[in-house]
Amino acid sequence: MASQDSSQRTFEGSSKRPYKGSFKVYVDGQEGTTGLRLFDYLQARDDIELLRIDSDKRKDPVERARLLNAADVAFLCLPDAASREAAAMVENPDTCLIDASTAFRTDPAWVYGLPELDEGQRDRIRASKRIANVGCHASAFILLVRPLVDAGLLPADYPLSAFSLTGYSGGGKAMIADYQASEDDSSRLQAPRPYAMSLGHKHLPEMQQHGRLARPPVFSPIVGPFLKGLMVSVPLQLSHLPAGIRAEDLLNAYRAHYAEEPFVQVRPFEDIDNLDNGFFDVQGANETNRVDLFVFGNEERVCLVSRLDNLGKGAAGSAVQNMNVHLGVDEMTGLSI
Repeated sequence: MASQDSSQRTFEGSSKRPYKGSFKVYVDGQEGTTGLRLFDYLQARDDIELLRIDSDKRKDPVERARLLNAADVAFLCLPDAASREAAAMVENPDTCLIDASTAFRTDPAWVYGLPELDEGQRDRIRASKRIANVGCHASAFILLVRPLVDAGLLPADYPLSAFSLTGYSGGGKAMIADYQASEDDSSRLQAPRPYAMSLGHKHLPEMQQHGRLARPPVFSPIVGPFLKGLMVSVPLQLSHLPAGIRAEDLLNAYRAHYAEEPFVQVRPFEDIDNLDNGFFDVQGANETNRVDLFVFGNEERVCLVSRLDNLGKGAAGSAVQNMNVHLGVDEMTGLSI
């Protein structure tokens, strides 16, 4: 088998697509939340041949390696250490790995799996055989921040804060079971639950690096008593931005950056259609691969808000989008907006 160092190389794909007919796809870690959701997407497609592992061999390294090397695309839906181990099993130069863990998201040998990041990101995803799928909180945050930094509207050293409210499915199978088994109206689970209180959330490195920030934000995530849906909010003092910048300038930067992006919708300023008597609907993008971007506030202060389905664009849907880009098929295949 290949050594651990094999997962650190840059893998470049041929400009000529070698694939004809069905694409062979394997999901390593198919029993987890992201893996199960990936199966939902992939089973509905007639251009995908799913490679399956027998349940009694799920932890057999020989069988896993065989399937990984037989795949055109292999999704790694594993903890970080297990993803590194799986990547080291791959010797086939034609196998593209799309990793859903945090193991490789700031690794320069892997391409960051966010096609909307900048103008050249799709070409990088298409060419690479190693793609690190973006994190759910991170994707929502970066899609808000990166266009403003690139446009010179948000200084890279601005002391950013960010808040995220997410459904409990983001915590994986154990958290889902905890919530769904709670039929006793337990007050512990009925209230929103802030976490990562030491301010060291695992998505911070990718948020800083791919947001092009001088320092990580002060990031406060919160789990709510609902299955899925995620919003990230970033408050800004306009007086601390370059002189004369208004809310409309921020919206215009989003409109310019995402003008050709099918999965990103920039909403009007103070979009009341997404407010219910003043309350924001966190679940408004569920069952889609769409990200909604908003700017709320006034002439002095604004709140930037992004909303997505944390199991869709925040995880499995994003992974499928990256696969589509890499394989050169219609990017929207199997996905909805």
